[in-house]
Amino acid sequence: MRDYRDAKAMAQTLRQALKDKSVALTHSESLELIARVLGVADWNTLSARITASPPAATADVPTVRRPVLPLRDLVLFPDMTTPIFAMRLKSVAAIEQAMATDKEIFFVTQRKAADDDPGPDALYALGVVARPIEVAKQPDGAIKMMVQGLRRARATRFDADGNCLVADLASVEREGAAREEATTASRELLRRFAAHANIDLESPPQALVQLGYLQDPGRIADAIAQYLSLSIEQRQDILETADVVQRMRKIIAMMTRDRQAA
Repeated sequence: MRDYRDAKAMAQTLRQALKDKSVALTHSESLELIARVLGVADWNTLSARITASPPAATADVPTVRRPVLPLRDLVLFPDMTTPIFAMRLKSVAAIEQAMATDKEIFFVTQRKAADDDPGPDALYALGVVARPIEVAKQPDGAIKMMVQGLRRARATRFDADGNCLVADLASVEREGAAREEATTASRELLRRFAAHANIDLESPPQALVQLGYLQDPGRIADAIAQYLSLSIEQRQDILETADVVQRMRKIIAMMTRDRQAA
């Protein structure tokens, strides 16, 4: 559990959460708010208390840290396999760091595709940990690779580490996957998707063959989301929806709106 020694991380989380709701807050203002939440008069007083306090015990709270690779116009999903072409120096450095350690990278979408050097405030907090399965360095130093999405994760802290950005990650628990309602919703989602895409799931096109073998409702939802014509914001919304039933309902609603617009 966090205490006053985690005030800066709490302020960063608060600022990001408010930003997601279009509420602008400076770093100083978020620090002042956290100080008051913790029952301290102001940030200067809290900062002095933090400086004078012993380090917090963290042995029972393991930290998962991964290099970060921002995505301009792509939202990666778990189980998704896709090519990635990395040219930015920080992205190349993130890949090289991952390949030298546990070969896992935190892929997270940036809020503005035109941003060439996105910092923490320019990135969504929730992304996907993925593993490169093919990596080829180009003569100009860029890297072309094929990656496979593994699992959702939420960045609780971003830091610079050498030439790249790294993030402390918290796991994202799935909700509703075991409910009978999820199984019923997944059948409805598959039926709606087949009608939307005008395909027969008994003999689907090659790209969609895996849909016939998936049993987990969450994996079915993620797989279908990859093939829909959606905006980056809509894809990110689906990615961030932890409740599986709610996620499938959102996808069905998006398909319905798309069909009505057509």
